[in-house]
Amino acid sequence: MGNVVSVAQQDRTPPPPSDGPAHQTQMVEQGRFCLARCTCGWRGPARRARSQARADAEGHADGG
Repeated sequence: MGNVVSVAQQDRTPPPPSDGPAHQTQMVEQGRFCLARCTCGWRGPARRARSQARADAEGHADGG
């Protein structure tokens, strides 16, 4: 089998007004999975480990 590569996905909700911080992330739980979402529309991959979802959010907020 090949390697699995995580791919960030764009949420289809419009971004908020630009009067606030550019990137405010939050954790969202969906069943056994957790993912990070940002106010800019970015959404990280679903993870089983909350710590990895938080790391995704931090990487996104840092511009990575």
